[in-house]
Amino acid sequence: MSNSQKLRGALIATALVLVGCMGPGGSPSPTAGTPLKVGLGYIPSVQFAPFYLAQQSGAYAAAGLDVELQNQIDPDLISLVGSGGLDLALADGTSMIPAVSQGIPVQYLATIYGTLPNVVIARADRGIASPADLAGHSVGTPGQYGSGYLTLLGILADAGLALGEKPREVQLKLYPDFGQTQALISGAVDAVTGYANNDLVTAEAEGLDVNVFFASSSAPFAGPGLISAKATLASKGDAIRAFIAVTLDAMRQIAADPALGVNAAGAIVPELIADAAARERSLSIMQATIEIWSGPVQDGAGYGALDEIGWEQSINFMRELKGQTVSATLTAADILDAGFLPE
Repeated sequence: MSNSQKLRGALIATALVLVGCMGPGGSPSPTAGTPLKVGLGYIPSVQFAPFYLAQQSGAYAAAGLDVELQNQIDPDLISLVGSGGLDLALADGTSMIPAVSQGIPVQYLATIYGTLPNVVIARADRGIASPADLAGHSVGTPGQYGSGYLTLLGILADAGLALGEKPREVQLKLYPDFGQTQALISGAVDAVTGYANNDLVTAEAEGLDVNVFFASSSAPFAGPGLISAKATLASKGDAIRAFIAVTLDAMRQIAADPALGVNAAGAIVPELIADAAARERSLSIMQATIEIWSGPVQDGAGYGALDEIGWEQSINFMRELKGQTVSATLTAADILDAGFLPE
């Protein structure tokens, strides 16, 4: 083989490698197989359908990513991301604000829930028609942390109520295994914290007559979104940018065809689609989830967009809550980084 033939062969081989590293539209993709450990919420469910769909369809792999999905509770996720144990995770404002105040080097990169999904769900047959009617009743929640608990505190504060054991106080019952909705259905508690796109759908599907108190007016917290550590962003920035783009695209696909999300979740948790009734319930949860992926900011700027004003409101609100440690100088700019969203 002549030197010119060898050179031509080397150029062709190089070109093939470069083509293999190109992403959609000819843009460079991260190195093939870049590992990313991603932490989701505690229990695998329909709400995580975009991540399941992107993984099962091969979209993450096509973007040069080797994605491992894990399940942890929210406070653990932030600690793991900050220490490098996870590359990305879902976390909300109630966890991010104190974490960054305490010096944990994490950033919020993309909004997944543009509308805060947290609600308090109360049994109508216990005479609870408004937050003020929670006086003297029991409320179930997983623990004294996170958006559900702080949402409850905000709602109670607006109603002039407090937690405690006195006759007019609200009794808190803890369900660390997230069984509070079943406790509500069985009548073990009078009300619970939960999500509009899951716990509320489940309670109503059981035929329970409930009243729902939304958090947006009393506790303007930022909804769950994707976070990462500053050190991880420095070392895996291209991979994280690709992961976010693929995930947001999966959200758009599911919004156009919710059955895609149900099927993807069912592949992870078969009981979600075990029979017609289970599938129908999962579809209801999927549709309710799609509705809260977008809030006013995302309606204008698209999925993933960051709401800087909303974050400033969240920070100010948490400063006023007892027991919350929020730096006096903390601003939304300390938490948010829009540089990893698709252009």
